[in-house]
Amino acid sequence: MKASFTSFIRTGLPVAAFLLSLAAFTFSLSAQTTEEVSAPAPSYSCVEVPKSITFCGDTIDLTRFDRRERMDRELLAFTYMHSTTIQMIKRANRYFPIVEPILSENGVPDDFKYLMSIESNNNPLARSVAGAAGLWQFMPVTGREFGLEVGNSVDERYHVEKATRAACKYLKQAYARFGNWVSVAASYNAGQGRISRELDRQYEEDALDLQLVEETSRYVYRILAVKMLFADPTKFGFRLRASDLYPPIPYREIKVEKTIEDLPRFAKSQGTTYALLRNMNPWLRSRSLHVHGSKVYYLRIPDKEGMRYNPRVLFSHDPKWVVP
Repeated sequence: MKASFTSFIRTGLPVAAFLLSLAAFTFSLSAQTTEEVSAPAPSYSCVEVPKSITFCGDTIDLTRFDRRERMDRELLAFTYMHSTTIQMIKRANRYFPIVEPILSENGVPDDFKYLMSIESNNNPLARSVAGAAGLWQFMPVTGREFGLEVGNSVDERYHVEKATRAACKYLKQAYARFGNWVSVAASYNAGQGRISRELDRQYEEDALDLQLVEETSRYVYRILAVKMLFADPTKFGFRLRASDLYPPIPYREIKVEKTIEDLPRFAKSQGTTYALLRNMNPWLRSRSLHVHGSKVYYLRIPDKEGMRYNPRVLFSHDPKWVVP
């Protein structure tokens, strides 16, 4: 520094100018250092796989290489399936408030709402190529077995509350057979018989240690990944506002004890459209509603004002889903 000062003096420039220059340099260096210190943490391309995760109160160890890599695959899938994942979160705001109390009333762990999420992406109109339908993706035979009406004009697999109660019956039945919820979850995909046989054939007690077809091998890990997603969407790169979410739609109910031959005409008489009637009652599958015997149905008619988008009254069912 002394050499620099001497050379600066020899140029004939005043000392004051040198001091001003030195001060500017020092300020610049200080600002750069401060900027480096306050730089944001790096944004990684992968959600970190935790060492363990809880499911229905049990801790699942994810440190073994095969479990860690299976979990990593599903975390990557939900991170980069942007539109599907975001829609799943948006719809959860409408359907989780309905599903959660039903699970609780029936003694089924709350984590099974994430099974519903991977089954249907929280879309009550979801239908698979194999013919499974609704939020819980019941096949026709299984739906009827657990008390749902499945026909040409009425298909209660699309009824949010009734299908959720039917799912609870299945899950509790499976738990009585297996005694642990991981095997119950795996059986929802593969069937109770197959999981039981493979546990016996492979001399295993944990369904996560079974050699199964790829879809079933991935199934429980997908549920766990979705649980992590809903715990903190920002880790996956999703930053949603409360106004982005889909709100519950207010409605009134009409008790139906007699056949309605013309649902479009009925909708008009109630001040709504046939399309909106079907939207609010997705279990309706035709233009008429036939009532047999003492059967009773309840049709939901949307509230006119409640249908209007109003971001000021939208709120998040779970504050963790949105950013300020």
